This record gives sequence, structure tokens and C-alpha cells, in this order.
Amino acid sequence: MTAAVVLLPHPDAGVPPAAFPHLRSARAVYASGLGPELTDLLGAKPAPDAAALAAEEGPLVLFAVSAQDPAVLALPGATVIRQPPGAGLVEAAQVMDRLRSPGGCPWDAAQTHESLRQYLVEETYELLEAIEDNDRVALREELGDVLLQVLFHARLAAEDAADPFDIDAVAGELVAKLVGRHPHVFADADRIQTPEHQEVKWEELKQAEKQRESLVDGVALGQPATALAGKLGQRSGRAGIPLDLFPSGQDAPTRLFVLAATARRAGVDPEGELRAVAKAFATSVRQAEANARAAGVDPSTLEADGWRRFWPSGG
Repeated sequence: MTAAVVLLPHPDAGVPPAAFPHLRSARAVYASGLGPELTDLLGAKPAPDAAALAAEEGPLVLFAVSAQDPAVLALPGATVIRQPPGAGLVEAAQVMDRLRSPGGCPWDAAQTHESLRQYLVEETYELLEAIEDNDRVALREELGDVLLQVLFHARLAAEDAADPFDIDAVAGELVAKLVGRHPHVFADADRIQTPEHQEVKWEELKQAEKQRESLVDGVALGQPATALAGKLGQRSGRAGIPLDLFPSGQDAPTRLFVLAATARRAGVDPEGELRAVAKAFATSVRQAEANARAAGVDPSTLEADGWRRFWPSGG
């Protein structure tokens, strides 16, 4: 029997184009687990039981939500057609729209771009922590939380009376940027062999796109200070600005800037490395406190010699 299984875990994202040739030639079209309204919309009939379905004469098409559906398992030799990557984003955008619309969530309805700023920063740092800890479960969750911020801000932007745009406009601009900045992939430009060469080409393309007048145009001045110093060190290094033109002085802020800027020129991420050292120090503090408690000493009473006594070796 000739059969095709079309998996629709995200029905609102639509039927994948690869399914249409099978639908045109199908003798019968069935659906399992999709509900009566969607089944009718697809022009399908409810799937019979597994044994009856396996005995059907083809060609046939079966729509289903999951590859583990009994109806799908009854067609082991079927061609399986899946929705393209990103189909779930349609559902995510629809959920966000429902939350923000009348009758949705009062808290979501009250938010603004300004009120959400703190959450964008917090979620970004939680994502960074998941990456640093190599925590796959947390990584998946935190990526979702950052995506929520993108969907939320795009939904708010769609309501702006003066200059509205929606998530599709955001995605469209992103696609245009990715294609435009990868002419060696999407056009006939010369191939780029190394990541370093790619970074140089990106800077050239961005300079031309945005008609920047300064090499520091486009540097986010609101980013953490260590990261900002590192970015400025990197940009100035590409432009050939010598180290002797860096700020001079022995005060702590100047020394911190020079250290971070020169570290980035040398290929070291000063923000990430400093955070790693800070997290290791915090772990040592917790261990020293635990050591003190194990010895019957209240950590809040420790002075310098006490901290040295309970400090973990190598910490």
C-alpha cells in the first residue's frame, strides 16, 4: 500500500508543501487526533482503527499530531512528511496575541516596552548562566523565556498608532539581514574560509548598510561596562588605533578599561571570564561558610583569620 503520513503538531502553521502531491493522488484522506473541525477543514475523514487502516488500499494520506499515534504506527512503510522547523513559532505568536488581546491576561495587557526592559535583561542573564553551566534543560527553558520577550515586544509594537509593526515584520527584516550579510551563501560572492574573515566582512557590510560615520557607531553603550570596554578595544584594534592612545592613569576605572579592552584584542572575552572568576569566588564563599558551620562556628562571626581558616584549599 502507498501511504503518506503528514505530521501536524502545530496545525495553525499549515500543511507542509511536500504533502500536496500526495493529497492530489490520494484515494482516501484520513485524520487522527486533530479534532472534528480541523479534520473537516483538511477534507479528511476520521481514521478507522489501526487494523482497518492497515488493510486499506492505497494510495492514502493520514494527518496526525504525533508519530506515536496508533494510526501512524499502523502504517510502518508510509512516507512521513513533517512541518518545517519553526512551525511552533506560529503557535507561540498566537498565544502571545491571545494573552495581550481583550479577555486575555490583565498583567500582560498592562505591560509596555519600558516595563518589560527589566525582564529582558534578567532573562538574558539567566540564559547566559544556562550556557555557562552547560545545563541543557535550563538552556531550553531560558531560550523560550528570551523568545517570549521578542514576541511580547513585537506584539506591543503592532499596537503603536504612529509606527506599527508586527512579528512578521521583525522576522522579515531578520531574514533580509541574514541573506544580505551572507552573500557567499545566498549569492555568488567569493567564499569565506575563516570566522575571522567573516567578522571583517560583516563589519564592512554593516558600515555600508547603516552609513556609519564612526567606527564606534553601533556599539551598545548600555551594555555592562566590562563588555563595553572589550567591544571598544576590539573595534579600535581593527581600525589600527595603537594601545598608547588608550586612557592613561593608575586610577581603578582607567586600569579596568585598559585591561578589558586589551583582553578583547587578545581574543579573550573579558565579561565572560570575569563572570567565571566571580562565580568561582562565590562558590568558595559558600564552601567556607559550610566549613564553618560544620565546625560549629556561625559564619556571620568570622573575621579575617576565621575566613582564612575555613577557606577551601585552591579556592
